[in-house]
Amino acid sequence: MKRVLVVQLARFGDLLQTRRLLASLAARDMSSAAPELHLLVDASLLPLAGLAYPGVIAHGLAAHGPGNAAGADDPSALARVLGNRAIFAELSALRFDRVYVLNHSGLARAVSTLFDPDIVRGHLLTHGQPVKDPWPALAFRFMATRRETGLNLMDFWAAFAGRMAPPDTVNPRATPKGGGIGVVLAGREARRSLPPQVLAPLLTAAFSRVAAKRIVLLGTADQAPAARALCRLLRPAVAEHVLDLSGKTDMGGLFREIAALDELFTPDTGAMHLAAHLGTPVTAFFLSSAWCHETGPYGHGHTVWQALTPCAPCLETAACEHGLACRDPFADARLARLVAGSAKTAPPPGLVGYHTGTDALGAVCEPFAGEDQTAQARRAFRSFVAEHLGVGHGLGADPGLGARYYQEPDWMLDRGPLAGRGFVETL
Repeated sequence: MKRVLVVQLARFGDLLQTRRLLASLAARDMSSAAPELHLLVDASLLPLAGLAYPGVIAHGLAAHGPGNAAGADDPSALARVLGNRAIFAELSALRFDRVYVLNHSGLARAVSTLFDPDIVRGHLLTHGQPVKDPWPALAFRFMATRRETGLNLMDFWAAFAGRMAPPDTVNPRATPKGGGIGVVLAGREARRSLPPQVLAPLLTAAFSRVAAKRIVLLGTADQAPAARALCRLLRPAVAEHVLDLSGKTDMGGLFREIAALDELFTPDTGAMHLAAHLGTPVTAFFLSSAWCHETGPYGHGHTVWQALTPCAPCLETAACEHGLACRDPFADARLARLVAGSAKTAPPPGLVGYHTGTDALGAVCEPFAGEDQTAQARRAFRSFVAEHLGVGHGLGADPGLGARYYQEPDWMLDRGPLAGRGFVETL
């Protein structure tokens, strides 16, 4: 039996967005056995890996902490390398047939040096130099035109495998479970979350629509003050149905709570991806640097309200020069009426509602409320990427996009996802 390792050293949501890649690797031709799949994650995420991927062998190392995003020459990255020598020795002894390194961090590239570079796909160090395979190198160029592009991170990583599992088989179709509304109080980046005074009217509107009169607040212990502030802003008739679980659930408890909900209210968070993973409907609020076409909930049956102010999506690392203008549309009373189920209300300017689904390439967000002026450009981009990956022949991709995104080596070599690296995935 062949043995494959996927290196995913990012955080909660990223681990769940690895699902299509793992499904693609597990689905082999009838003539060959499915490989033994291994997954390398931050040690804190081992419980999540075990729950989300019970058939995969998970390994943990210390990946998160100060300097997590640092380059390979950063001293903190070197310290983490030295602190993980035992797990490195374990992985080296397993003799993998293929290794997929999904992250371009210094630590992930250091992990790649444990293996023969001929079996490594994605991001690696070769002769001390960081190298990207042609597919991630091309995909990184898409970031220059984020507003017009739309490639879900789940699909980006799945393309590392070559033959991708059908997108509509990855996550279950979302259906209400009867357990009421869950509310994720905030994400890791506060700028991408709605404050209690904005969230309260939206939650009240949803409460009037959902039959199960139960509201569950989910978050860390640090978010308990936000939970109390939200409760104070709710009408007593709504607040009496609130169960505050902020800081009170372990990973298993979070799984059980989200799996039982009718709907999860959330910014772009790991809990959002967990809900999609479990088939729980999501109502997501995307603002600041969050872009639903990249990291929205995967699969059918979710709703995203996306800020489309002229400056969106921005870079999280850049200071906001617009006073968080992308947050203003979420405080407009028209959005509360839409969340309550109104079919006649137009969304406030700067906000577009999307329903999620799939196409030949992967996850797609289709507008149902508001105007998305870049929708046509995004469809053309998706045709280009689908044709590049061999899943959309005949879709009529715009040849001008090749001139925009390809570089000279791409024209001279096979343009497959991992061209020039022996990209024939016959495990």
